[in-house]
Amino acid sequence: MTGRPTLEAIRRAPKVLLHDHLDGGLRPETIVELARAGGYRGLPTHDPEQLRVWFAEAADSGSLERYLETFRHTVGVMQSAEALRRVAYECAEDLAADGVVYAEVRYAPELHTQGGLSLDEVVEAVLAGFAEGEREHGIRIGTLVTAMRHQARSMEIAELAVRHRDAGVVGFDIAGAEAGYPPTRHLDAFEYLQRENAHFTIHAGEGFGLPSIWQAIQWCGADRLGHGVRIVDDITDRDTPHPKLGRLAAYVRDKRIPLEMCPTSNVQTGAAKSIAEHPIGLLRRLYFRVTVNTDNRLMSGTSLSEEFAKLVDAFGYDWDDLQWFTVNAMKSAFIGFDERLEFINGVIKPGFAQLKWTGSRTLP
Repeated sequence: MTGRPTLEAIRRAPKVLLHDHLDGGLRPETIVELARAGGYRGLPTHDPEQLRVWFAEAADSGSLERYLETFRHTVGVMQSAEALRRVAYECAEDLAADGVVYAEVRYAPELHTQGGLSLDEVVEAVLAGFAEGEREHGIRIGTLVTAMRHQARSMEIAELAVRHRDAGVVGFDIAGAEAGYPPTRHLDAFEYLQRENAHFTIHAGEGFGLPSIWQAIQWCGADRLGHGVRIVDDITDRDTPHPKLGRLAAYVRDKRIPLEMCPTSNVQTGAAKSIAEHPIGLLRRLYFRVTVNTDNRLMSGTSLSEEFAKLVDAFGYDWDDLQWFTVNAMKSAFIGFDERLEFINGVIKPGFAQLKWTGSRTLP
């Protein structure tokens, strides 16, 4: 009756996305147009299709330098209010076209001030673009403002998040290289956010191991973990029917701390060997609060539907599994309980119920 979820059918499912970078999801055509309009001269090519291929090859190269270079180009064309508003609007449009009903999209305001914008002007431009996209495409988007962990502006960005939280900023994040830049360097920002009853997630357990996760949770008080893949390092006997959880892994599971996992991206950065060997399979089996995300849609050449389809192929997941991931994500969103409940009971469960019944067929 239910049928195996196909990519086409998955696109129709009401999905929730928690970990998506605004500067990692631009359309190649937009990059070319914004580069010309803004005088950015650094692009490797001005042919949109060739540029798409270049981004994919750079992301798959295994070279961290080439991977990071891709963001130099996207950030380079996002230095005006008009550009930021357009990129945000198109992000909302693209996510809605993929069946995403709620998304939290993050970006680092400090990276978009080279053209003279203030931090507040950056945030206002992005919020305006998302608001327009929400109105026209029926999607709900909250934004996360990100501080770069190798810089010293986290308190400034945390205050920015609180200042704009009634206008659409739902949380805070830190990102960047984990090794050598522990989250505890930004403890004052996290303590400030806790005092302000604000939500935050921390990139942890992607490029660095358990100490990064431990600090993010126990020292900094993270509500969620960005990636968190390396939590499997605290699980032994993984290939047996009864894997053993260490104290940190057990704490993460027992406290229902959400893991923002990005399968394709994790393979590209070496955090997982392949989709089939991604820790998400074990963590789902052990009922961790796992969510599925895109990270950087342009660099990874992916969408949330495609991430789900890859997991279906790798692990044989059915509609119940995909709904479980989706409800996990909605439960973990940084919006109010009433709104989350409305999405779960009014949008997600009815949408999946229809898909479970029809499978890949179309209703008459």
